[in-house]
Amino acid sequence: MTSATERSVPKPVFTDAEAGAKEFPDSTSRRFNYYIPQKRKQTHYEDVTVEVQPDPRHYLSQGWLYGFSDGRGGYPLDWTVLKAWGSDRPEPVRGPGSGGKGYDWPAHGWHEFRDPNEEWELSLYRYNANVVRQVGQNVEAARRSKAFGQWNTNWVRFVERHVGAWMHVDHGLGLYLFANANRRAPTNMHNNAISVNSMHRIRAAQDLALYGLTLSEEIEGFDGSAHLDAWNSDPAWQGVRRTAERLTSVDDWCEAVFAANVVFEPLVGELFRSHLVQHAAPRNGDFVTPTIVGAEEYDFSERDLRYTRAMFELLTADREFADHNKRILQSWLADWVPASIAAARALQPLWSQPDAKPPRFEDALDSAKSRFAGIVTDLGLETPKELAQ
Repeated sequence: MTSATERSVPKPVFTDAEAGAKEFPDSTSRRFNYYIPQKRKQTHYEDVTVEVQPDPRHYLSQGWLYGFSDGRGGYPLDWTVLKAWGSDRPEPVRGPGSGGKGYDWPAHGWHEFRDPNEEWELSLYRYNANVVRQVGQNVEAARRSKAFGQWNTNWVRFVERHVGAWMHVDHGLGLYLFANANRRAPTNMHNNAISVNSMHRIRAAQDLALYGLTLSEEIEGFDGSAHLDAWNSDPAWQGVRRTAERLTSVDDWCEAVFAANVVFEPLVGELFRSHLVQHAAPRNGDFVTPTIVGAEEYDFSERDLRYTRAMFELLTADREFADHNKRILQSWLADWVPASIAAARALQPLWSQPDAKPPRFEDALDSAKSRFAGIVTDLGLETPKELAQ
């Protein structure tokens, strides 16, 4: 037996130059202080959202970390014609450690937006998990109690064709409008809010798709593919289809969100979901479909519209570009209101199809118009004359 030779291993030498070696007055702080909170104290939402996306107008000293084939980098502000305070300032020339030198804080008004829903990753998963759990429990309870057997025949045909057709609207707007607008928005605060909106629409489409599969199993003769014929060929749906498909082709991310959430949803979405489906379903023996549709209605009216209001209120009250933004928004209203009204009026024949009728179509449309006018007024805009159509 021989003793092992001691090996020569370099010993660590601390020079106090390593990260975390120095102590500062806020070294033990559990909150960030590189942004100005909206209220007196930072919220957890702000800590995980504000300034997470780098911007050379603030502190990214080396410029954008990625770019496009035309040489532009990051999130160009000309992806929308709307402007916020400081939008016209050129990006500063950067050098090592130059940070946001030369600009007031924040560097431009886009960064002033805060989502009143305070949505971030954890809140999104918790909320949608709760919705899916509740919807699943409602459907399962209906299956066990044989509640679907209470539906009259005309209502079965209505659900398979027309409630199923709305799934195409949710899928198209969620995947091709809001997901695209999320990528083009200039701050992480906008990205989070719009991407959550996208997930709401995609989840709602999945809810309707799974509901259709369940009804195919529970109701004899239920045609789970009838929604395709309604969406592709039924004259009542062609106005909605034309408007929804046009929405998905909008390149300006602000126009896409504005047209969808401020115009299309109040005039068409809420008209169909609240004033038709949720009114007619219970009268025709169906107490399950309103819980599916109602979940989406809550998504929009209590969450998605809420962040949309906050986002555009900043733009219509912008310290530098308020008048510019209002002119643009009014032109968008003049463009999208007639299309949405026409799509809504094309749906009128659906009101006569259930055996137990919902309230009159004209009354429902008047209510939708009044709701829309209130939203527009709250944004500081004029109610468009096209609303009288």
